[in-house]
Amino acid sequence: MTDSLTLKLAATIITRADKSRPADSVMREELRKQHGLPREAGRAVSQAVFGYYRWKKWLTAGEPLSDQIIHALELADRFRREPDSFPDEELRQKAVPTWIHAHCDITTEVARAMQTPPVLWLRARTGRGPELAERLSHCALPGGGWLRDTLQYQGTQDLFRTEEFQAGAFELQDLHSQAVGWLCDPKAGQKWWDACAGEGGKLLHLSDLMENKGLIWASDRSEWRLKLLRQRCARAGVFNYRAVEWLQNDKPPTKTVFDGVLVDAPCSNVGTWHRNPHGRWTYNREDVIELADLQLRLLLAAATAVKPGGKLVYSVCTLTREETLGVVAEFERRYPEFTPLVVNHPFLGDEPPAATHLLSPSPGGGNGMFVALWTRKVEAPVEKAAEVSEPLVASGRAATPVSSPT
Repeated sequence: MTDSLTLKLAATIITRADKSRPADSVMREELRKQHGLPREAGRAVSQAVFGYYRWKKWLTAGEPLSDQIIHALELADRFRREPDSFPDEELRQKAVPTWIHAHCDITTEVARAMQTPPVLWLRARTGRGPELAERLSHCALPGGGWLRDTLQYQGTQDLFRTEEFQAGAFELQDLHSQAVGWLCDPKAGQKWWDACAGEGGKLLHLSDLMENKGLIWASDRSEWRLKLLRQRCARAGVFNYRAVEWLQNDKPPTKTVFDGVLVDAPCSNVGTWHRNPHGRWTYNREDVIELADLQLRLLLAAATAVKPGGKLVYSVCTLTREETLGVVAEFERRYPEFTPLVVNHPFLGDEPPAATHLLSPSPGGGNGMFVALWTRKVEAPVEKAAEVSEPLVASGRAATPVSSPT
């Protein structure tokens, strides 16, 4: 039974959360105010808040918020014990807002993933996966190859306080986010640009793959994110980077030309809705259209910094057609100087090599992630970013849906 303090805190967080103040951010603020609150109590509040948003369409609006939270937790427990008691079509329609069905294919697997609490994935430093799993315990190693240093953590300790984390032995990074780094496949000594680096999760992976050699330019429009990036790099012992603020206009922050450029663009985050269910109810169709235009602008600007023969990688943690294949199609129409780069699927399986990869969320898997790759023709230089004179979606060139390769 949920205690009164948990219900009170969860209700406060839900009441205060909105699009400008995401629930996870409000929750951190509220939990910090509760001095001496046991970690188990904080976990219970988190389950109550995210449970409410995960099962929101099953709840009766107008009932006391505490009753809705209790009902959501009951539904979550039933789903855990009897997942088949929820029909597929019911999940497809209720797990997500109605508007999203016009923009991506919410399959049964995706819908069930949306209602399943996310898995916690770790990325160990190269070659240290088995050793880290033994030291932390409660870890599963999915397999070899690219996955040899990927761990699924199943314990309850605060990983941020572990000696291993403080020593930079691992990062908390989603499985499909790790796949972006593997697909980039940077080499030691190369020059890369992480154009939308944020707090540095993918930069740290690129550096590890490059053996901390060469150079990575990391840029973001937010200085506070870059500050956190610098802190994370210091903890992880990453030194082959330069961090610079970039206002995401059509002029790159440096005149350097790169062996590879990664554009991990801002997006509607549909692929993370199982991890952050509050996001399902804060985005809308207009956001998708605006973000697709922004993503195209970023990609066009970043393309100018790719050297002849170099690599351009575009990634977003969303599933909408406008932000995935729609952006790809429009970029290729404007920049024929770039040719699709066909590479192997990042996970073992029978999938043929491809230039685009849609990694769908699945129960027990990673976030939804889309990745596209190109190489710049040696004989066709890019001099400046092509202008985006019309909205991407309004142009009618958004690509048709594709099935997930996972």
